[in-house]
Amino acid sequence: MKRFFFLFSIVCMCLTGGASFAAPSHGHHANGFDGIEAGSPPPQGFYWRMYTVYYTADQLKDNKGKKVPGDFRMNMAFVANTFIYSTPIEVLGGNLVVQAVIPVSYADMYYKVYGFKPEPLNDRRFNLGDICVDPLLLAWRGERWGVIAGSGVYMPTGEFKANKGASPGKGFWTFRNTLGGTVYLDKEQTWSASIMARYEIHTAQRETRTTPGHDFHFDWGVGKSFFNKLFTIGVAGYCSWQVTKDTGKNVTNDYRERAFGIGPEIGFIIPDWMLLVNLRTVWGFEGRNTWQGATTALILTKIF
Repeated sequence: MKRFFFLFSIVCMCLTGGASFAAPSHGHHANGFDGIEAGSPPPQGFYWRMYTVYYTADQLKDNKGKKVPGDFRMNMAFVANTFIYSTPIEVLGGNLVVQAVIPVSYADMYYKVYGFKPEPLNDRRFNLGDICVDPLLLAWRGERWGVIAGSGVYMPTGEFKANKGASPGKGFWTFRNTLGGTVYLDKEQTWSASIMARYEIHTAQRETRTTPGHDFHFDWGVGKSFFNKLFTIGVAGYCSWQVTKDTGKNVTNDYRERAFGIGPEIGFIIPDWMLLVNLRTVWGFEGRNTWQGATTALILTKIF
Protein backbone atom coordinates (compact mmCIF):
# COMPACT_ATOMS: atom_id res chain seq x y z
CA MET A 1 0.00 0.00 0.00
CA LYS A 2 2.84 2.42 0.82
CA ARG A 3 4.39 1.75 -2.60
CA PHE A 4 1.01 2.45 -4.24
CA PHE A 5 0.76 5.83 -2.49
CA PHE A 6 4.28 6.73 -3.64
CA LEU A 7 3.68 5.75 -7.26
CA PHE A 8 0.35 7.48 -7.35
CA SER A 9 1.66 10.66 -5.78
CA ILE A 10 4.30 11.19 -8.44
CA VAL A 11 1.66 10.90 -11.14
CA CYS A 12 0.80 14.51 -10.26
CA MET A 13 3.47 15.43 -12.84
CA CYS A 14 2.07 17.76 -15.48
CA LEU A 15 3.56 16.51 -18.73
CA THR A 16 1.04 18.28 -20.90
CA GLY A 17 1.33 21.83 -19.80
CA GLY A 18 -2.33 22.02 -20.64
CA ALA A 19 -3.09 22.98 -24.19
CA SER A 20 -3.74 26.14 -26.12
CA PHE A 21 -6.33 28.80 -25.84
CA ALA A 22 -5.85 31.63 -28.22
CA ALA A 23 -5.95 34.96 -26.44
CA PRO A 24 -3.96 34.90 -23.18
CA SER A 25 -0.62 33.64 -24.53
CA HIS A 26 1.58 34.31 -27.52
CA GLY A 27 2.34 30.66 -28.21
CA HIS A 28 0.46 27.45 -27.53
CA HIS A 29 1.57 26.69 -23.99
CA ALA A 30 -0.97 28.01 -21.48
CA ASN A 31 0.80 29.44 -18.45
CA GLY A 32 -0.31 28.19 -15.05
CA PHE A 33 -1.21 24.61 -16.03
CA ASP A 34 1.74 22.89 -14.35
CA GLY A 35 2.66 23.02 -10.69
CA ILE A 36 3.85 20.84 -7.82
CA GLU A 37 5.91 17.84 -9.01
CA ALA A 38 5.55 19.09 -12.58
CA GLY A 39 8.73 17.34 -13.69
CA SER A 40 8.04 13.91 -12.12
CA PRO A 41 7.97 11.15 -14.74
CA PRO A 42 5.05 8.71 -14.46
CA PRO A 43 5.52 5.04 -13.58
CA GLN A 44 4.73 2.60 -16.35
CA GLY A 45 1.03 2.43 -17.09
CA PHE A 46 -1.89 4.28 -18.65
CA TYR A 47 -3.34 7.51 -17.25
CA TRP A 48 -6.25 9.78 -18.07
CA ARG A 49 -6.09 13.39 -16.97
CA MET A 50 -8.75 16.07 -17.29
CA TYR A 51 -7.96 19.76 -16.88
CA THR A 52 -10.92 22.00 -16.07
CA VAL A 53 -9.72 25.59 -16.17
CA TYR A 54 -11.22 29.02 -15.69
CA TYR A 55 -9.27 32.07 -16.83
CA THR A 56 -10.34 35.64 -16.16
CA ALA A 57 -8.64 38.95 -16.91
CA ASP A 58 -9.56 42.63 -17.05
CA GLN A 59 -6.17 44.11 -17.90
CA LEU A 60 -4.07 44.34 -21.04
CA LYS A 61 -0.42 45.30 -20.56
CA ASP A 62 1.66 47.34 -23.03
CA ASN A 63 5.32 47.04 -24.02
CA LYS A 64 6.42 48.77 -20.79
CA GLY A 65 4.20 46.70 -18.53
CA LYS A 66 1.67 49.49 -18.02
CA LYS A 67 -2.08 48.95 -18.20
CA VAL A 68 -3.52 49.85 -21.60
CA PRO A 69 -6.34 52.43 -21.16
CA GLY A 70 -9.61 50.87 -22.18
CA ASP A 71 -12.34 48.40 -21.31
CA PHE A 72 -11.25 44.76 -21.35
CA ARG A 73 -12.89 41.48 -20.36
CA MET A 74 -11.65 37.97 -20.90
CA ASN A 75 -13.46 34.95 -19.43
CA MET A 76 -12.56 31.46 -20.60
CA ALA A 77 -13.71 28.00 -19.57
CA PHE A 78 -11.42 25.29 -20.80
CA VAL A 79 -11.44 21.47 -20.67
CA ALA A 80 -8.53 19.35 -21.89
CA ASN A 81 -8.62 15.56 -21.89
CA THR A 82 -5.12 14.11 -21.78
CA PHE A 83 -4.16 10.49 -22.44
CA ILE A 84 -0.74 9.37 -21.18
CA TYR A 85 0.93 6.01 -21.74
CA SER A 86 4.22 5.34 -19.98
CA THR A 87 5.53 2.37 -21.94
CA PRO A 88 7.95 -0.39 -20.88
CA ILE A 89 10.14 0.47 -23.88
CA GLU A 90 13.63 1.55 -22.75
CA VAL A 91 15.59 4.19 -24.68
CA LEU A 92 18.92 5.68 -23.53
CA GLY A 93 18.34 4.31 -20.03
CA GLY A 94 14.88 5.85 -19.68
CA ASN A 95 11.43 4.64 -20.64
CA LEU A 96 9.35 6.00 -23.52
CA VAL A 97 6.23 8.05 -22.72
CA VAL A 98 3.61 9.13 -25.28
CA GLN A 99 0.62 11.39 -24.81
CA ALA A 100 -2.13 13.34 -26.56
CA VAL A 101 -4.07 16.41 -25.40
CA ILE A 102 -7.53 17.21 -26.79
CA PRO A 103 -8.80 20.66 -25.70
CA VAL A 104 -12.23 22.28 -25.89
CA SER A 105 -12.81 25.88 -24.82
CA TYR A 106 -15.45 28.58 -24.41
CA ALA A 107 -14.37 32.23 -24.50
CA ASP A 108 -16.20 35.49 -23.86
CA MET A 109 -14.06 38.49 -24.83
CA TYR A 110 -14.66 42.25 -24.91
CA TYR A 111 -11.91 44.60 -26.07
CA LYS A 112 -11.97 48.39 -26.48
CA VAL A 113 -8.91 50.65 -26.45
CA TYR A 114 -9.59 54.28 -25.61
CA GLY A 115 -8.66 56.76 -28.35
CA PHE A 116 -9.12 54.32 -31.27
CA LYS A 117 -11.99 54.65 -33.74
CA PRO A 118 -12.69 50.96 -34.56
CA GLU A 119 -15.76 49.47 -32.95
CA PRO A 120 -15.20 47.43 -29.78
CA LEU A 121 -14.39 43.76 -30.29
CA ASN A 122 -17.04 41.62 -28.60
CA ASP A 123 -16.77 37.89 -29.30
CA ARG A 124 -17.97 34.59 -27.81
CA ARG A 125 -16.93 31.16 -29.07
CA PHE A 126 -17.08 27.49 -28.13
CA ASN A 127 -15.11 24.95 -30.14
CA LEU A 128 -12.31 22.42 -30.36
CA GLY A 129 -8.84 23.85 -29.73
CA ASP A 130 -5.44 22.86 -31.14
CA ILE A 131 -4.60 19.22 -30.37
CA CYS A 132 -1.15 18.43 -28.96
CA VAL A 133 0.71 15.13 -29.48
CA ASP A 134 3.94 14.16 -27.73
CA PRO A 135 5.18 11.00 -29.47
CA LEU A 136 8.67 11.09 -27.99
CA LEU A 137 9.13 11.72 -24.27
CA LEU A 138 11.84 9.93 -22.29
CA ALA A 139 11.63 9.50 -18.51
CA TRP A 140 14.43 8.76 -16.06
CA ARG A 141 14.03 8.32 -12.32
CA GLY A 142 16.23 7.80 -9.30
CA GLU A 143 15.62 7.35 -5.61
CA ARG A 144 15.03 11.07 -4.97
CA TRP A 145 14.75 12.60 -8.43
CA GLY A 146 13.01 12.31 -11.80
CA VAL A 147 13.69 13.82 -15.23
CA ILE A 148 11.63 13.94 -18.42
CA ALA A 149 12.65 15.25 -21.85
CA GLY A 150 11.35 15.08 -25.39
CA SER A 151 9.54 16.75 -28.28
CA GLY A 152 5.98 17.22 -29.46
CA VAL A 153 3.74 19.22 -31.76
CA TYR A 154 0.59 21.34 -31.59
CA MET A 155 -1.60 20.95 -34.66
CA PRO A 156 -3.90 23.79 -35.89
CA THR A 157 -7.12 21.80 -35.45
CA GLY A 158 -8.99 24.65 -33.76
CA GLU A 159 -10.85 27.38 -35.62
CA PHE A 160 -8.87 30.59 -36.12
CA LYS A 161 -10.18 33.90 -37.44
CA ALA A 162 -7.84 36.89 -37.49
CA ASN A 163 -10.68 39.35 -36.85
CA LYS A 164 -12.17 37.31 -33.99
CA GLY A 165 -10.56 37.70 -30.58
CA ALA A 166 -11.92 34.52 -29.00
CA SER A 167 -10.78 32.03 -31.64
CA PRO A 168 -10.13 28.63 -29.99
CA GLY A 169 -7.16 27.88 -32.27
CA LYS A 170 -3.91 29.68 -33.05
CA GLY A 171 -3.79 29.16 -36.81
CA PHE A 172 -0.24 27.78 -36.87
CA TRP A 173 1.79 24.70 -35.97
CA THR A 174 4.06 24.69 -32.92
CA PHE A 175 7.00 22.35 -32.35
CA ARG A 176 7.96 22.20 -28.69
CA ASN A 177 10.94 20.77 -26.84
CA THR A 178 10.45 19.74 -23.21
CA LEU A 179 12.87 19.32 -20.30
CA GLY A 180 11.76 19.02 -16.70
CA GLY A 181 12.58 17.45 -13.40
CA THR A 182 11.63 16.99 -9.76
CA VAL A 183 13.93 16.69 -6.74
CA TYR A 184 12.79 15.34 -3.39
CA LEU A 185 14.47 17.33 -0.65
CA ASP A 186 14.18 14.85 2.22
CA LYS A 187 14.70 11.11 2.65
CA GLU A 188 10.98 10.49 3.16
CA GLN A 189 10.24 12.36 -0.11
CA THR A 190 7.65 14.63 1.46
CA TRP A 191 9.29 17.86 0.24
CA SER A 192 9.57 18.40 -3.51
CA ALA A 193 10.86 21.10 -5.85
CA SER A 194 10.13 20.88 -9.57
CA ILE A 195 10.43 22.70 -12.86
CA MET A 196 9.08 21.99 -16.35
CA ALA A 197 10.59 24.02 -19.21
CA ARG A 198 9.46 24.21 -22.84
CA TYR A 199 10.83 25.93 -25.93
CA GLU A 200 8.28 26.58 -28.69
CA ILE A 201 9.02 27.12 -32.39
CA HIS A 202 6.07 28.32 -34.48
CA THR A 203 5.26 28.15 -38.17
CA ALA A 204 3.62 30.94 -40.17
CA GLN A 205 0.04 31.90 -39.40
CA ARG A 206 -1.47 31.46 -42.83
CA GLU A 207 -4.33 33.94 -42.51
CA THR A 208 -2.18 36.84 -41.26
CA ARG A 209 1.06 35.80 -42.99
CA THR A 210 2.88 36.37 -39.72
CA THR A 211 5.33 33.97 -38.07
CA PRO A 212 5.25 34.31 -34.26
CA GLY A 213 8.62 34.43 -32.53
CA HIS A 214 9.95 31.57 -30.43
CA ASP A 215 8.72 31.25 -26.83
CA PHE A 216 10.40 29.92 -23.69
CA HIS A 217 8.34 28.97 -20.63
CA PHE A 218 8.86 27.19 -17.39
CA ASP A 219 6.36 26.20 -14.73
CA TRP A 220 7.53 25.42 -11.20
CA GLY A 221 6.23 24.18 -7.89
CA VAL A 222 7.38 23.56 -4.32
CA GLY A 223 5.25 21.28 -2.16
CA LYS A 224 5.00 19.38 1.11
CA SER A 225 2.98 16.18 1.49
CA PHE A 226 1.31 14.84 4.65
CA PHE A 227 -0.62 11.81 5.91
CA ASN A 228 1.41 9.16 4.07
CA LYS A 229 1.43 11.40 0.96
CA LEU A 230 -2.34 11.49 0.70
CA PHE A 231 -2.43 15.31 0.95
CA THR A 232 -0.10 17.94 -0.55
CA ILE A 233 0.08 21.70 -0.21
CA GLY A 234 2.46 24.19 -1.75
CA VAL A 235 3.15 27.07 -4.12
CA ALA A 236 3.22 27.03 -7.92
CA GLY A 237 4.05 29.56 -10.61
CA TYR A 238 5.30 30.26 -14.12
CA CYS A 239 7.70 32.42 -16.10
CA SER A 240 7.30 33.04 -19.84
CA TRP A 241 9.25 35.02 -22.42
CA GLN A 242 9.00 35.54 -26.17
CA VAL A 243 12.69 35.23 -27.10
CA THR A 244 12.65 36.12 -30.82
CA LYS A 245 10.59 38.72 -32.66
CA ASP A 246 7.56 38.12 -34.84
CA THR A 247 8.24 38.28 -38.57
CA GLY A 248 6.06 39.06 -41.59
CA LYS A 249 5.18 41.93 -43.89
CA ASN A 250 2.61 43.33 -41.44
CA VAL A 251 4.98 43.32 -38.42
CA THR A 252 6.09 46.89 -37.69
CA ASN A 253 7.65 46.58 -34.21
CA ASP A 254 9.59 44.24 -31.97
CA TYR A 255 7.15 44.05 -29.07
CA ARG A 256 7.62 40.77 -27.22
CA GLU A 257 5.40 39.09 -24.65
CA ARG A 258 6.46 38.17 -21.16
CA ALA A 259 4.45 36.94 -18.19
CA PHE A 260 4.93 35.73 -14.62
CA GLY A 261 2.55 34.16 -12.15
CA ILE A 262 2.36 32.65 -8.66
CA GLY A 263 -0.27 31.10 -6.41
CA PRO A 264 -1.25 28.27 -4.03
CA GLU A 265 -1.91 24.63 -4.86
CA ILE A 266 -3.41 21.70 -2.96
CA GLY A 267 -3.67 18.06 -3.94
CA PHE A 268 -5.11 14.89 -2.48
CA ILE A 269 -5.49 11.23 -3.38
CA ILE A 270 -8.67 9.14 -3.25
CA PRO A 271 -7.15 5.62 -3.03
CA ASP A 272 -10.39 3.66 -3.55
CA TRP A 273 -10.92 5.44 -6.87
CA MET A 274 -7.21 5.53 -7.78
CA LEU A 275 -7.76 9.23 -8.43
CA LEU A 276 -5.55 12.24 -7.83
CA VAL A 277 -7.13 15.71 -7.45
CA ASN A 278 -5.20 18.97 -7.75
CA LEU A 279 -6.56 22.51 -7.37
CA ARG A 280 -4.44 25.53 -8.26
CA THR A 281 -4.97 29.29 -8.65
CA VAL A 282 -2.18 31.38 -10.17
CA TRP A 283 -2.25 35.17 -10.45
CA GLY A 284 -0.30 36.89 -13.21
CA PHE A 285 2.00 39.86 -12.61
CA GLU A 286 4.65 41.98 -14.39
CA GLY A 287 3.24 41.09 -17.82
CA ARG A 288 4.10 42.84 -21.07
CA ASN A 289 2.16 42.84 -24.35
CA THR A 290 -0.35 40.36 -22.96
CA TRP A 291 -3.51 39.91 -20.93
CA GLN A 292 -3.00 39.75 -17.17
CA GLY A 293 -5.38 37.84 -14.95
CA ALA A 294 -5.86 34.68 -12.89
CA THR A 295 -5.95 31.01 -13.85
CA THR A 296 -7.80 28.48 -11.68
CA ALA A 297 -7.33 24.83 -12.60
CA LEU A 298 -8.99 21.68 -11.27
CA ILE A 299 -7.04 18.62 -12.45
CA LEU A 300 -8.26 15.04 -12.13
CA THR A 301 -5.79 12.22 -12.82
CA LYS A 302 -6.99 8.63 -13.06
CA ILE A 303 -4.59 5.70 -13.01
CA PHE A 304 -5.54 2.43 -14.73
